Amino acid sequence: MTRGTLALALAAAFLNGNASAQVKGHPDFQGIWNSATATPLERPAKYKDKAFFTTEEAAELEHQAVARREDPAPEVAKKTFASYNAVFYETGTTLLKSLRTSIITDPSDGRIPALTPTAAAEKARRAELLKRAQIPSELGLQDRCIVFVSATPPMIPYIYNSNYQIIQTAHEVMINVEMIHDTRIIRMDRKTHLPASVQLWLGDSIGRWEGNTLVVDTTNFKDGGGYFGDAGGMFGSDHNLHVVERFRLADGNTLEYKFEVDDPTAFTRPWKGELAMERSDGPIYEYACHEGNYALPNLLNGFRAAEHAETSPK
Repeated sequence: MTRGTLALALAAAFLNGNASAQVKGHPDFQGIWNSATATPLERPAKYKDKAFFTTEEAAELEHQAVARREDPAPEVAKKTFASYNAVFYETGTTLLKSLRTSIITDPSDGRIPALTPTAAAEKARRAELLKRAQIPSELGLQDRCIVFVSATPPMIPYIYNSNYQIIQTAHEVMINVEMIHDTRIIRMDRKTHLPASVQLWLGDSIGRWEGNTLVVDTTNFKDGGGYFGDAGGMFGSDHNLHVVERFRLADGNTLEYKFEVDDPTAFTRPWKGELAMERSDGPIYEYACHEGNYALPNLLNGFRAAEHAETSPK
């Protein structure tokens, strides 16, 4: 166990020991939660305007999801480039209980809205740059193990490590994110955001209670040099990103999570989504992204090898 992991473990133990007294009068969200689901972020094109699966469709899709998880070497990994095989993926084997065809609920087509022209141009620039990066800073932040999309609001499930530990005190709600061991701190004792000049990878989160629902307002995001789009559905979002999240206990083992995304310089309209996180026994293990991480130099070496192959005489 590293010193950083030990410090976090001790802090969590201390806070958990004191938090039960601190959350009186409000729902207790403390524990470890998993957001993995077979429900896609965006509605597949073949379902068009179909907002919900039938029970028969849901049963078949869940059967297919289980089959994919049980295949350690899917055909795609045998024929083309792939990172991990199914043994390492955690995409979930069950659909959301609502049987929605997508996590996205608004717009009604279940799709993330189009990017603005400026954001679309940035996406194209980043995509081209990622094919011929010369130095590490030209790669995405997740490639450099700085921060990952699943840690930022909205907390969209990823292909693995979609685990979160929530700790509550009188003044903060903390979300320890497995990927890549980031911790979001939601301030419950502050009503205004930090000055606009202060920008953070995870944004500045302020929380408040509306009955039994925790409402979290997050702004002050840092432009990630392409990070908010190299992975997941957030390509194009920038320092103007504004996210509102709502957490509510549906039952003792289910945390209902809803989010609203607004970034007028990135998306042509706001969008919303919802999912459910299931309680997990845990624990959350350290995601040591840089421990023996050969991917970064190998990526750059691969680019150089590809360039050499393109220019060498046939």
